[in-house]
Amino acid sequence: MLRRLWIEWRGLIIFLVVMVLFRSAIADWNQVPTGSMKPTILEGDRVIVNKMAFGLRVPLTSIQLIRWGDPAAGDIITFISPEDDQLLIKRVIGVPGDWVAMVNNQLSINGESADYQALKDFDLNELSTIDRYRHRFFLETTPVSERAIMLEPSPVPQVNSFGPIEVPSDQYLVLGDNRDNSKDSRFIGFVSANRITGRAHTVAFSVDYEDYYLPRSNRFLKSLEVNR
Repeated sequence: MLRRLWIEWRGLIIFLVVMVLFRSAIADWNQVPTGSMKPTILEGDRVIVNKMAFGLRVPLTSIQLIRWGDPAAGDIITFISPEDDQLLIKRVIGVPGDWVAMVNNQLSINGESADYQALKDFDLNELSTIDRYRHRFFLETTPVSERAIMLEPSPVPQVNSFGPIEVPSDQYLVLGDNRDNSKDSRFIGFVSANRITGRAHTVAFSVDYEDYYLPRSNRFLKSLEVNR
């Protein structure tokens, strides 16, 4: 019986096994259920994640066989949260050895303040009306990276001011681009290299949760790089 089933279905079984291993160790797409990375990534986006960006892991495990690279400041990474083991996606702000500080949502890296340029036309039509009129949008530029961020009109000092703190060896400081609505290193601490699962670089496809899950075709294969 089993032999007959194997003969009849082996093609499908092999295909499914290969797909599972591929998505576990090489590349995958991840659903983004929250808005912590807006305006770069929206709720309902499925982002392509390169799981071999920094090394090779044993499929279906967190065991790293070979490590050939490290995240850079500005990279959008997926990782297992040190707080509750949930899969999260955030942006790397500080790498090992960096001194990072924030005062009322304004960053400084190694003593050099980031530059902030107001953004008025950054894909705002893809955001909800509430988001567009409730937030301010800026291009945040540091010496090594830049990204679009969104801020509430009035920052909360207890949340959006910290440091300066040094990023420890083999650890990373991550923040969401939606600075006032992101559970990131300000709450969960640094992220260790062995918890990072990949680097996100493109929106594979997207659906609009607020419009009957209709597809957002203009976001299909959209790069996550800054587009001004």
